[in-house]
Amino acid sequence: MSDGNIVIRLASEADARGILECLASSFEPYRTSYTPDAYLDTVLTAATIAQRLQSMQVLVAVAADEQVIGTIACAMSDVAEGHLRGMAVQPEWQGQGVAEKLLRAAEAELVKQGCSRVTLDTTEPLLRAMRFYESHGYRRSGKTTDFFGMTLHEFRKDL
Repeated sequence: MSDGNIVIRLASEADARGILECLASSFEPYRTSYTPDAYLDTVLTAATIAQRLQSMQVLVAVAADEQVIGTIACAMSDVAEGHLRGMAVQPEWQGQGVAEKLLRAAEAELVKQGCSRVTLDTTEPLLRAMRFYESHGYRRSGKTTDFFGMTLHEFRKDL
């Protein structure tokens, strides 16, 4: 998927550093709202990004200079159900449609895999993210889980 100078593509191992930088800069404003373990699980490490790249389809938004400016991961989690994880957009690119392009691309990947619905989880400090997902058809399922001492809210959407 391409829109002007922004390209959405499947990530490779060569993108790992850019993905880590994107996650770190995107979530830095929320660091103090997260427990240390929840924050580390969110921004990933060299080891956990390698695991993510192997276990999920990780998409990146790249600018004309190939800089990773956004990322999202998706995977089939159950029969006909996909799951999204790790959405982030570099702060200087937020509000410019990158998140929407990433979300649409991830949903399209899940549809190709046979998914008819998708879930994602988000933490309470991410109110802007919750509003974004709700504006794109996601609804709270009512399911909450513990995420390293934080409440994680599940959102669902039929594809």
